[in-house]
Amino acid sequence: MSQYWIVAAILLPILGGAFTPILPFRSRKAMMIYLETLTLVTSAIVLSLLAHGTTETMHLVYFVRGLSISFRIDGLAMLFAGLVSVLWPFAMLYSFEYMEHDGREKIFFVFYSMTYGVTLGVAFSSDMLSMYLFYELLTLVTVPLILHTLVREAVLAVRQYLYMSLGGAAFALIAIVFLMVYGDTMEFTLGGVLGPAVVGDKTNLLLFIYLLAFLGFGVKAAIFPMSSWLPQAGMAPTPVTALLHAVAVVKSGVFAILRLTYYSFGTEFLRGTWVQPIVMGFAMFTIVYGCSRAVKERHIKRRLAYSTVSNLSYIILGTAMMTPAGMVGAMAHMVCHAFMKIGSFLCAGAIMHQTDKKYVYELNGLGRKMPIVFGCFTVSALGLMGVPGLAGFISKWNLTKAAVESENVMAYFGIGCLLISALLTAIYMMSIVVRAFLPEKGLDEGTLEGIKDPGWKMCFPLICFAAAVIAIGLCSQPLVSFLQDIAAGIY
Repeated sequence: MSQYWIVAAILLPILGGAFTPILPFRSRKAMMIYLETLTLVTSAIVLSLLAHGTTETMHLVYFVRGLSISFRIDGLAMLFAGLVSVLWPFAMLYSFEYMEHDGREKIFFVFYSMTYGVTLGVAFSSDMLSMYLFYELLTLVTVPLILHTLVREAVLAVRQYLYMSLGGAAFALIAIVFLMVYGDTMEFTLGGVLGPAVVGDKTNLLLFIYLLAFLGFGVKAAIFPMSSWLPQAGMAPTPVTALLHAVAVVKSGVFAILRLTYYSFGTEFLRGTWVQPIVMGFAMFTIVYGCSRAVKERHIKRRLAYSTVSNLSYIILGTAMMTPAGMVGAMAHMVCHAFMKIGSFLCAGAIMHQTDKKYVYELNGLGRKMPIVFGCFTVSALGLMGVPGLAGFISKWNLTKAAVESENVMAYFGIGCLLISALLTAIYMMSIVVRAFLPEKGLDEGTLEGIKDPGWKMCFPLICFAAAVIAIGLCSQPLVSFLQDIAAGIY
């Protein structure tokens, strides 16, 4: 019976969101209650499923040759679905105040809710074909969110997003065909599904197909040079960009790469081959490239977007180590980065919402006027730097430990990239904090008149995310133990 609840969790926000414009709400408050309840009920179903668990596969629709749209809850699905279900209700609450004066908010909330269900579809998919279907749907359902403002920059951003995402998906589709021919099964299986007897002399061909699929899924994971869409997508409203950069789209990209590497092709097949240094090279270059562009960028949201580009490749670097410890490090940063980045993005949105200021040089003295927002932003900034006691330190420690244990020369260079990134992160994040709390001399206090923290709907999620960054940093052992069990195949 629990298998049917998986379908319910996926369809509830999709159908509930689709009905939003036609339901006869008596007031905006009634619509808000409906949407938040919809999100909370979905999250409650998901968390209940994860608590009770099911390793059985549910086949929703059958195609030919045993292909189907299927769902299953394994360890990696538990991690991604649990992360999404915890973060989404807070993001929805935040969006109510942020979108209050938007003339098209009903349309916004239609696709915002539907994105939740589609993301859960990605998480619960039991095979590459099912994941690919929801992965493509995620592209389509987020297009209206990026396009929401209808300004010229948003149109250009959507074009780039579509071109790159659909092109990358075409590369990923090739892998499905080859896995169907050379794999023992299409189901995700820790260790991979390629049959040695069937592979034969096709090893180099399959390695090339893996590289194509890696680059295809790497579009949403913002691997250089396919990362340019992510800063441009910052034209969307902040509740959208926060989820694009922290939870739904980009995390679906790295989630797909984890599935591709550990559950489809398998690390025994990939590790030590010519493809491993190539994917590690892409990850290391993107780490340094992203944080270097962030230092240079002056627009707040685009600076955070380039930070996301860099941090996503932390996860890919861990994945590319192709060891259980590397997988643990990748999953740890997947979780820690989600809380740190959604918190920092929502803080940036609160700043723009309250002050209409978009650039770093405009933030002088705002920390005194918006202590809650900038206090929470400071926690996220320190976490992204990797300060001990905060979430970012836990994930970076596990990544570094995995690199040392791998005895891979390129992984040692990866440690150097992490250190460079930590230094540059301190520069581009703390420069915002210093400007806010320690403004330059000669600041005209009159320009800050009337500026204050936003209402509770925006502040409450910020405080919760900041608290989570601290809690994970101080009490990380349960999380790390769970991730180790996933990597060992216990879940």
